[in-house]
Amino acid sequence: MTKADASPVTNHPEIPVYCAMHRVDNAVCPVPVNHGSSAPPGCTLPQIPVLMAASGQPLGCPPGLEYLTQVDQLLIHQSASLAEMATDWEMNNVYAVKNSLGQQVFVATEKNNILTLQCCGPSRPFTIHLHNNLGQEVLTLRRPLKCMFCCFPCCLQEREPQLKIKGPWCLCECVSDVVFQVTSLDGSAVLGQISKQWAGVLQECFTDADNFGVTFPMDLDVKVKAVILGACFLIDFMFFEKNTQ
Repeated sequence: MTKADASPVTNHPEIPVYCAMHRVDNAVCPVPVNHGSSAPPGCTLPQIPVLMAASGQPLGCPPGLEYLTQVDQLLIHQSASLAEMATDWEMNNVYAVKNSLGQQVFVATEKNNILTLQCCGPSRPFTIHLHNNLGQEVLTLRRPLKCMFCCFPCCLQEREPQLKIKGPWCLCECVSDVVFQVTSLDGSAVLGQISKQWAGVLQECFTDADNFGVTFPMDLDVKVKAVILGACFLIDFMFFEKNTQ
């Protein structure tokens, strides 16, 4: 019996490889990694997927205001204050901001001191904090003072205009809505509408809690939508906040 001679086995260092499939006969071609070599002819290197960072925030949208990009209408309901009704003292205003389905999306709360509330009435300055349903503040609205002399504490500061708002010549609230048109500064483009809605005899006569509707184009810049929302609060203070003092 003839014994076959076994050839010696030479140990080679292990080289990591890619497994690439031949387009025709599915031949597997070992391809060196990180050695500067290219794939053999007829072999294709596997494609490594490139992970793109998903953008969770619309372009140019301030954090927290993403929801405004999805709506063209908001409802603002001012909460009636039992303490204000019982004592006839002015209290900080609280507003619920809802979508067209009546679902609350924001809460707006006024922050003011008791002296300013009682002395300045509807002409008072204010800071309104807008919070989402998670309690996170997403917007701050300020109506500051321009105090030239201590004897004129309620002289409001003039600010640079952003929009033009045109209201009716007569603010008649009897069983009808009061509509304010929002346009660009030159009046060439209509940007939205703010309407003070009739809330019923009891609420209108015995409280200063008001209901508003705000409409604007869906594709309107979210910052302009926020300005229109802030203008709604300002209109409430200027025209519909009753001074009972």
